Amino acid sequence: MDRFDRIPEIALAWHRAGKGAALATVVETWGSAPRRVGSQLAISGQGDIEGSVSGGCVEGAVVAEAMDAIEDGKPVMLEYGVSDGDAFAVGLACGGTIRVMVEPVGPVMPVALLEELVAARAAREPVAYVTGMTAKPRLARDGFDERFRMDRSGFEPDGETFVGIHNPPLRMIIVGAVHIAQALVPMARIAGYDPLLIDPRESFASAERFPGETIRHDWPDEGVRAFGLDARTALVLLTHDPKLDDPALEQALSSDVFYIGALGSTRTHAKRVERLRERGHGDAAIARIHGPVGLDIGAAGPAEIALSILAEVTRVLRRGA
Repeated sequence: MDRFDRIPEIALAWHRAGKGAALATVVETWGSAPRRVGSQLAISGQGDIEGSVSGGCVEGAVVAEAMDAIEDGKPVMLEYGVSDGDAFAVGLACGGTIRVMVEPVGPVMPVALLEELVAARAAREPVAYVTGMTAKPRLARDGFDERFRMDRSGFEPDGETFVGIHNPPLRMIIVGAVHIAQALVPMARIAGYDPLLIDPRESFASAERFPGETIRHDWPDEGVRAFGLDARTALVLLTHDPKLDDPALEQALSSDVFYIGALGSTRTHAKRVERLRERGHGDAAIARIHGPVGLDIGAAGPAEIALSILAEVTRVLRRGA
């Protein structure tokens, strides 16, 4: 998964600086295209670039077309593929084909709309940018649930309306600085998550055990509230100590987190369920908990358990609970 980028923000800054700007977006791919649909490249009227639509294969050609589009004030739809002599000349030799839509900021993509998109991204608000060669660009918060869940930009069935999904970056809150967490934190980061480790036990949650990572020594319920719980956040509880896990768990049950997983045996989970029922949580809420945590892959040892957890988190993110 791509890391959270700042392409729209950079395009807006260039426009405000008087340089002129355009956003180039991959809107369709065939074959082994190097970048997924929705990937973007920002181009200024002076030829500055940020981002990528092809991993370097056709950027030069796109920049030249975008600078013309900025001058003309009109959108452009470009197509490059291995069978296209011009595209092959600029390096798209991976065997794929891509379509790239270029929208100058101002004449095509309204500045106010780009400002609203940037503000939504800063607020961690999922938003869809709906556009097309003939459509009036707009932002949408509703109506694209499946696209938001799958992080899937693309054309609607009419083949004319393009929906660009702008989801907040994924986050993973891990309660319990145990051996499994030492494997899970770097795995989660590689998979595109911004991990946070919460454990009031400073001897466990230390910079020596988790170099370079974000650590909070709060009580877990305080830690998750401070970090925030939203639909782009996964919560993983690894202490199997009710005093530590349960406070964070109860916060999560009343939130929109997309995944809740709790370490422990089947017997431990049954006791957890009973405690939650006694505290007034309904069966539907309790059923959101994946316990024992992780896919059943016969994992042995902390690293394989961490792998099973990340696999389950990914399955829920992409396929739903």
